[in-house]
Amino acid sequence: MHSTWNRYAVTGALAALLVLLGATASQTAAASGIGPARRFAPRQLVVKFKGEEHGRTIGLPRGAGVLATARALRAKPAVEYAEPNYAATASTAELEPFDPDDPGALEAPPGTPPTPGGWAQKQWDFLPYTGTATEKLPTSPGGMNVVGAWANLIADGRPGGQGIRVAVLDSGIAYRDYAGRYARSPDFSPGQFLPGEDFVDHDRLPLDENGHGTHVAGTIAEQTNNGIGLTGIAYNAQLMPVRVLNSANVGYANRIAAGVRFAIRNHAQIINMSFNFACGEKVPQVDEALREAYDRGIVTVASGGNLSTAVSTTRSCVSEPATGPRVIGVGGSTEGGCVGSYSLAGRGIDVLAPGGGAPAAGCPSVLSRPIYQVTLRPGTTNQFTIPTDYAGTSMAAAHVSGTVALMLAAGVIPKSLKGKARVRAVTKRLKSTARGLGYPRTVQGAGLIDAARATAFSPTGVAASRRVL
Repeated sequence: MHSTWNRYAVTGALAALLVLLGATASQTAAASGIGPARRFAPRQLVVKFKGEEHGRTIGLPRGAGVLATARALRAKPAVEYAEPNYAATASTAELEPFDPDDPGALEAPPGTPPTPGGWAQKQWDFLPYTGTATEKLPTSPGGMNVVGAWANLIADGRPGGQGIRVAVLDSGIAYRDYAGRYARSPDFSPGQFLPGEDFVDHDRLPLDENGHGTHVAGTIAEQTNNGIGLTGIAYNAQLMPVRVLNSANVGYANRIAAGVRFAIRNHAQIINMSFNFACGEKVPQVDEALREAYDRGIVTVASGGNLSTAVSTTRSCVSEPATGPRVIGVGGSTEGGCVGSYSLAGRGIDVLAPGGGAPAAGCPSVLSRPIYQVTLRPGTTNQFTIPTDYAGTSMAAAHVSGTVALMLAAGVIPKSLKGKARVRAVTKRLKSTARGLGYPRTVQGAGLIDAARATAFSPTGVAASRRVL
């Protein structure tokens, strides 16, 4: 009864304070309600009172400026935090189409049987970086040896990350047909999806409206050996679509926190977040949810952010959620095995993974192809292609999530480890098996991930009895 009375008292005091602030706010303060370039949601704050478990979103009266009201609330003893409901944006770099003559075909021409291993001509990111190239399996200086990891998992009897659940917090996924307007991507199987949630339209149909989430999900778990399109890293994993970004690839902190908690409640083992808040923005509500995921042993992965987006103009400003509690922050690397020109640097970068695109200055290689995956044709929600203009740390994060799915399935992380210990073990193994590219740790973290080494019990990465496909 006492705690209930306190809650009502605090809420009533807040309402009175908001009315006072609304009545006295200047026009200048009111004008800050939307924020520059939609940095935060209009007329909303994320507030947590002392003694409460979670923060809550509150609406502001007309005339109350978001920033001014947040400052006033933070001065109140009963308020633990008060922040704008900040916006995050997808971490895809601006990129001209690599080959405008590439039709983006998903299948071989009519009457032509599919070529086994044809994916390897586009998916440089999955290839070994050393060894002897063959006609069907070349090598790539920027490859992370997914094919070696596949061999490891086949030998373990858990091919393609079988049984692992990955939540994809993004713009949704083209995971099912609906009302004639939406179609499932032909390179996903209907049985690989878990029930999801849409925190933008507030329903249970987290369908993609721009292609970003479908592209990310494709890298994690697109199908293989079906004669369509390309392939995903953990092709037998299950995907949980959680829509937190709108059709413009913008998502607010309260929706993202709710999406993380949905993934926790529904027993995700990995959460992929290919988006970032702006430099220096505090999102305690999201951090609370990420800390809960860490406590429960869920591995969270986030893009480090792109220099070319509105997220930051400072190369050394890795931002939330990559800097959140025990989140694996991912920078982007190129086909030539260099850091991407777009990839932000800072203490939040734990590892690099393929993000494609142009390399940073000083790279000895000019190889700069994008990351290829099947996704929506621009301007549609039911037509599919393999675009040539996807690059960035969004793509890099997906490579890490797919690799972690293989690691968990392979059993290289002891099943006896629970909660925080499991997350720490995954992160440690990813780092210890990565290969350095010669950059400072703030740029490359531990280096470029190596999927074969990360999933192998032998110190060399692929056991002698296992053969690379």
